[in-house]
Amino acid sequence: MDKRNENVNGVKLAYIERGEGTPVVLLHGFCGSSAYWEEVIPLLEGSCRLIVPDLRGHGASASPEGAYTMETMAEDIAGLLEKRDCKQAVVLGHSLGGYVTLALAEKHPDKLLGFGLIHSTAFPDDEKGKEGRLKAMETIKEQGLPVFLEGLIPKLFAPAHLKTMPEAVEKARQIGLGTSPEGAVRTLEGMRIRTDRNAVLFGARVPVLLVAGAGDQIIAPERTFSVSGEHITSVTLDGAGHAGMMETPQVLAQAILDFTAKL
Repeated sequence: MDKRNENVNGVKLAYIERGEGTPVVLLHGFCGSSAYWEEVIPLLEGSCRLIVPDLRGHGASASPEGAYTMETMAEDIAGLLEKRDCKQAVVLGHSLGGYVTLALAEKHPDKLLGFGLIHSTAFPDDEKGKEGRLKAMETIKEQGLPVFLEGLIPKLFAPAHLKTMPEAVEKARQIGLGTSPEGAVRTLEGMRIRTDRNAVLFGARVPVLLVAGAGDQIIAPERTFSVSGEHITSVTLDGAGHAGMMETPQVLAQAILDFTAKL
């Protein structure tokens, strides 16, 4: 899919823009890119104006210096919306993209028609998680990104899909190889120091969509479904692990369409 570029906050951000209707921003996860959403985009573009960026350090976007905090990446998305003359949008974030979405909801609630977490969580890293981030940073610096991805990619999928969906698994690996190694390290640091944002979920004044994969090996469903309320829609993807946009794209797309139709 053809990508465009915008200079946002001094950083070149690549993005896909397709379709018409309710503005919907789709944010990918760590070591992903807008290509993660390629199965979902055709299912949504008839009803939505999709803006699907590569986050800084990922895909075709630039990899500037400094730690990529969730707040910094949220400002990238806020700036991209302004550049695209999009005053309000539904922002849905996968994993890392969900952390960015929560930071955006905290800092710029006025820009959101609604928002959602897909295989993501409002909880911060615990001490074990922080240790894991440091270990990942060391692996990338000392052994290279491909070695790190060999450990990461199989965890993105429900175990059965490693055998039944080899093309999707390989696609995720190839997308991961497109990540800047320096950008990956800077993003890991940003994820490691992120704060608890359950209060953002609880206090949201707009509808919230929470989507979890029943077989997610990275973020258990109960960590996604940390808050409930009248403004929150919770969806479990029975056949998915951590990559519902590749494992069960039609079911995920329908959940997004049902959510946006109610706005």
